[in-house]
Amino acid sequence: EKVVHKSVGGEDKKFHLTLRKLQANNITGIEEVNIFREDGSVIHFTNPKVQATVQANTFAISGNPETKQISEMLPGILHQLVGLSSGLPKTMKPQEEAIPEEDDEVPALVEDFDEASKNEAV
Repeated sequence: EKVVHKSVGGEDKKFHLTLRKLQANNITGIEEVNIFREDGSVIHFTNPKVQATVQANTFAISGNPETKQISEMLPGILHQLVGLSSGLPKTMKPQEEAIPEEDDEVPALVEDFDEASKNEAV
């Protein structure tokens, strides 16, 4: 299922006026933006216009978004998911497998490293 969002003209003008007041700067060279939702869907923008004002902690993404299921976008977005598993919905988090515990003990420290470092030639 593909959902396409359309902006309303009056709201669009207010939006751009607000960005101008915030002194937002254009960020060029962004090929795509993906916003991951809790239900496992992704709001996907191809070649969006991205504007930001760091002082106001504000980023604006405009363009033609499509809502897709994450499965439709794999494996192309795997690199975007690295390190994000804590923010992913529970249904999307990697399942942890039970790792059997081994009886490997850390060997006791036999050498005094401070003494050894004093005896090293300088």
